[in-house]
Amino acid sequence: MNDPCLILNDSEKYLSNTNNRFDLTFMDPPFNQNKEYRSHQDNMEAEHYWEWLKRICERIYERTSPGGAIYFMQREKNAHRVMEALDSSGWTFQNMIVWKKKTSAVPETFRFGKHYQVIVFATKGKKPRVFNKLRIDPPLLVTEKYARPNGMYVTDVWDDIRELTSGYFAGDEPLRFPDGKRVHNQQSPIALLLRIILSSSKVGDMVFDPFAGTATTLVVAYQLQRHSIGIELDPVNVEFSRKRLLNIRPSDLITRYLNEYRYTENLLDLWPKIDPENYTLIKSTAYQAALLEQEGDYKIDEE
Repeated sequence: MNDPCLILNDSEKYLSNTNNRFDLTFMDPPFNQNKEYRSHQDNMEAEHYWEWLKRICERIYERTSPGGAIYFMQREKNAHRVMEALDSSGWTFQNMIVWKKKTSAVPETFRFGKHYQVIVFATKGKKPRVFNKLRIDPPLLVTEKYARPNGMYVTDVWDDIRELTSGYFAGDEPLRFPDGKRVHNQQSPIALLLRIILSSSKVGDMVFDPFAGTATTLVVAYQLQRHSIGIELDPVNVEFSRKRLLNIRPSDLITRYLNEYRYTENLLDLWPKIDPENYTLIKSTAYQAALLEQEGDYKIDEE
């Protein structure tokens, strides 16, 4: 059983009281840009904000298995603060991943336009307990004459994953209200979490997301047969996430990305076979029943 566990709670409070152990964490907190959130004030004093994130990093570290990994995503201008938060809480730096966006750069008046976010990959200890070297086969550059016989290894520059842009250019993947507005404007794409979970976990591992948002981490982890726990403070996000987990949409299926990783040597060990047409049939009866119960009973903890 690898049923996802979605918990309505404050992440710091949850981490102070849980005995769960994590093998991989994806951490994508609010960026403190004074954005509008239903259940969070996004204009904290800078020092309070980073002290808060440092405490969360420390508590995740304490509950992470030896060699376990964390991927901490942030704005490029805060890269040094992410490094400080992780280093001071015990994590060992492995990579600073540049997630290059596919849309136009954010223009600037007196500096270069901004075109990426950073994702810092760190581990508990010098060596990861799991690191799967994925191979992809992106389109050839104009300077490349011959097709790659076995693709290429994924590097620390990810320029092949499209972000979920604003408006309807993002397609069907973002969750939306009946009027078309997005439930969460910063929803992470399935493809991003797929790469992270494939790279730093194996079947049966526990994946943790302290800022679960619309549960993309849990959706991907479930399809890859990883256990997962997501903490989310916003009841609206939790309600939409509950429905998303119960009825996996075509736009949430990871099988559409399988061909991109076809040259990865041990792919069948990392990616359990799932028949998309019969996907709903493989869910356990207990899982469906749990999600259909009233709030407070379907793995939602409001303490």
